[in-house]
Amino acid sequence: MLNIHGSSTLPPSSSGTSTSLGSDTNVASVSRGTSQPGTSLIFLSKLLWLPIFYSSIMACCMSDEAKEQKRINQEIEKQLRKDKRDARRELKLLLLGTGESGKSTFIKQMRIIHGSGYSDEDKRSFIKLVYQNIFMAMQSMIKAMELLKIEYKDPSNHENAELVRSVDFETVTTFEIQFVNAIRALWNDPGIQECYDRRREYQLTDSAKYYLSDLERIAQHDYLPTQQDILRVRVPTTGIIEYPFDLDSIIFRMVDVGGQRSERRKWIHCFENVTSIIFLVALSEYDQILFESDNENRMEESKALFKTIITYPWFQNSSVILFLNKKDLLEEKIMVSHLVDYFPEYDGPKQDHIAAREFILKMYLSQNPDPDRMVYSHFTCATDTENIRFVFAAVKDTILQQNLKEYNLV
Repeated sequence: MLNIHGSSTLPPSSSGTSTSLGSDTNVASVSRGTSQPGTSLIFLSKLLWLPIFYSSIMACCMSDEAKEQKRINQEIEKQLRKDKRDARRELKLLLLGTGESGKSTFIKQMRIIHGSGYSDEDKRSFIKLVYQNIFMAMQSMIKAMELLKIEYKDPSNHENAELVRSVDFETVTTFEIQFVNAIRALWNDPGIQECYDRRREYQLTDSAKYYLSDLERIAQHDYLPTQQDILRVRVPTTGIIEYPFDLDSIIFRMVDVGGQRSERRKWIHCFENVTSIIFLVALSEYDQILFESDNENRMEESKALFKTIITYPWFQNSSVILFLNKKDLLEEKIMVSHLVDYFPEYDGPKQDHIAAREFILKMYLSQNPDPDRMVYSHFTCATDTENIRFVFAAVKDTILQQNLKEYNLV
């Protein structure tokens, strides 16, 4: 039993004497001097219980504020772990290139191939844009007729031209019969056809011939744009457009930025955490001038931009994929416009689109100053869904392999 003075004794032995627990035959004393053996044992017991005692006190005394702070810290750590896991399954693809190289069309193809596509309601929202593209194209040619001093073969088309010019194409929402007839007559005029053949000398959208050759269908009162109509609609990208889509449990976040010079200053904050750069080149622009400058070649501008992008420090860890786009337009144009007239260093045969596109590819690859850095290239037609489906399947594999290497998973 434990007495109030701190000594502990056992019942008397049969000999009538008592045995102390503190006897030096049972436990060593924890201190020297005159302390009694029983006192030493009690002191040791207290020492052993101190950590448990103070832990209990601290737990009981922890304030609600401290508990809340601990909970918040745990939540933050949990979210950081989740973000790290998500970062591994979300890949950011930055689409770059000069204006009208096909970036927005590529985004549309991703929506068709890997997204929900376009419902009838979605398609109806493109009706006015198709009309506006038709007016914009014809107005460009009417203006160019004067600039190039080409005469209308049918004198009545002067009146039709004035009617079409009187419209602010950006406000067009309908396609009234008088405008349908005027634009049809103008498009069929040999003078306008000559003007179209000289389109490299002024700015004309690539979709002009596509729409103007199909006016009867587009002019129907129940017209609903087809998938191809939507792909060919030209709406200049201003600002930044993101399109995320899920593919094989991986989120691809595709970012399209404006290609005109005035839009490029907005790119800077897109540079963080970019998995891959997809740079688009319009193969058909080898003989065209810039929208922003009448004396600069579009392909030279594109080539200079590619060199800037591939040497940016932000992109040193990003894979680079080069899409040489509009191969269909190159095949058509190379028959009448010779590459050597614009790039004298070309020594291949004329009217040979294969030789021409290989030369253009080498020009771009030569902008890469690092021989150890791989640039993956593909010849594409952004308006051809099956072509883009095939090409992006290869691109996806390339991107995923690069991502696995980054996280040391291969």
